[in-house]
Amino acid sequence: MNVFAEINTLVLDSLNTLVTDGVFPEGLNLSNVAVEPPRDAAHGDMATNAAMVLAKQARMKPRDIAGALADKLSADPRVTAADVAGPGFLNLRLDPSVWLAVVPAALDAGTDFGRSEMGDGRKVNVEFVSANPTGPLHVGHTRGAVFGDALAGLLDFAGYDVTREYYINDGGAQVDVLARSAYERYREALGQEPKIVEGLYPGDYLIPVGKAIAEKYGDSLLDQPESVWLAELREFATGQMMDMIRADLKALGVTMDVFFSEKSLYGTGKIESALATLEAKGLIYQGVLEPPKGKLPEDWEAREQTLFKSTEHGDDVDRPVKKSDGSWTYFAPDIAYHYDKIQRGFDELIDVLGADHGGYVKRMKAAVSALSDGKVPLDIKLTQLVKLYKNGEPFKMSKRAGTFVTLKDVVDLVGADVTRFVMLTRKNDAPLDFDFAKVLEQSKDNPVFYVQYAHARVTSVLSKADEAGFDVSDENLAKADLSLLGHAAETGLVKKLAEWPRLLEAAAKHHEPHRIAFYLYDLASEFHALQHLGKVEPELRFIQPDAPGQSLARLALIRAVAVAIAAGLGILGVTPAKEMR
Repeated sequence: MNVFAEINTLVLDSLNTLVTDGVFPEGLNLSNVAVEPPRDAAHGDMATNAAMVLAKQARMKPRDIAGALADKLSADPRVTAADVAGPGFLNLRLDPSVWLAVVPAALDAGTDFGRSEMGDGRKVNVEFVSANPTGPLHVGHTRGAVFGDALAGLLDFAGYDVTREYYINDGGAQVDVLARSAYERYREALGQEPKIVEGLYPGDYLIPVGKAIAEKYGDSLLDQPESVWLAELREFATGQMMDMIRADLKALGVTMDVFFSEKSLYGTGKIESALATLEAKGLIYQGVLEPPKGKLPEDWEAREQTLFKSTEHGDDVDRPVKKSDGSWTYFAPDIAYHYDKIQRGFDELIDVLGADHGGYVKRMKAAVSALSDGKVPLDIKLTQLVKLYKNGEPFKMSKRAGTFVTLKDVVDLVGADVTRFVMLTRKNDAPLDFDFAKVLEQSKDNPVFYVQYAHARVTSVLSKADEAGFDVSDENLAKADLSLLGHAAETGLVKKLAEWPRLLEAAAKHHEPHRIAFYLYDLASEFHALQHLGKVEPELRFIQPDAPGQSLARLALIRAVAVAIAAGLGILGVTPAKEMR
């Protein structure tokens, strides 16, 4: 049940009736008419911009449109007042029963409360993490993994057909470095001193890989030239690293639907096919790029290359896809990969990348626009850096990784649920401070605790009510007489609960799962405030032995709150707490 959508439909129906009645001219475009909470709650329950956005089309004064619409809306029993304000804003007050209906709706829906059909089954590919398979995932990957997985969960809840995908960067020179690094650990496993020279990966995580190579090959590769073992160990070490990465993702609660290998694009004609498609559109040519702005690199020289006319699709400059020596640029396989996604029939593409990929956005959007003739949108979400602290001091680096704190380090210290929620307490493009001490605090300042505590408190209250003889099944609570909820704090909590379906759709529309975390904190705050009032004013306590009807109404309300919290946490991949330790 979406109260805002319901009233929005009422407004649109009323406008159409006024057109039919000849009050407004025909042919009005109502697509920009919206119903939202007013900026000041004192002005009413909802506000519509209808008069403001239709005035120019209708060639009428906004206040005249608002007045006619107000008269029409006031005739509906759900609307108790429709007041014109300022130049033509229309504020609405609703009958309490409209808000209260959200409680049984939540109880009936359970954790599907707020689930939407706005996606209409559109196929969306969400590619995230996609780290080089050269080591364990670090804390930066952790944020991208949480954001991508939560976004996928959000879109699924909003009615999209979602595929979670990981692009394995196993086609570049970094995999050669991995093989050489693993070879040194192989030598170490056979009792020799490893030569971890500059440029190789120094982390201890490659020690078990070296042992695994020794178990498989014995000493047959020892002292052999690189040409003998490089290709084989590329494959073997990459497989070992991907097993580690899959295990790390599993520990975080992330399961991918597809792992796509970059290497599968080479030698298969896929890169050539993608570029041929662009060439057929007149978007590939031989040319010389302008020199980069600012100070020229010493090795820069003007040379003819194969270029993609990305500027015709919104990029700042055209981009090379083949070097003067005939080899592919790194951009060419990326084009082919996204062409493969388009060919797989996705209606929308989302890439979740680290903040250091900001320069990649326009060129990749241009490629997808060109390849799909503008039919498949690509949204690239950049996740900013995470700064790690412990008791306010920078967190030391991991010896296991060699140079960084791993995903596993974070999960081992605070758990997957805490990690996931905290990673969503800031918008993805804002820096995030992660203090291991603070995220485990049991205080209002710790959002994950505050939200989980609300759910656990409801569970505890319902358990006590059950012991006191109340039937606290959802089926029975849905029948409660909610008109007995009259206190302002109760009404406020009902209205906050009613915002959930609207908030869900807005978060999905803008690809912003952090909105879910923010909403859950606000909902928990309203619940905790109501619970605290019961300590100050005993008549407001949830369980009133001498007032069973009122008790059931309050129990129904807080159970509905718990349902919404569980639904929101489920989207974020966090398990609702039934008790707090």
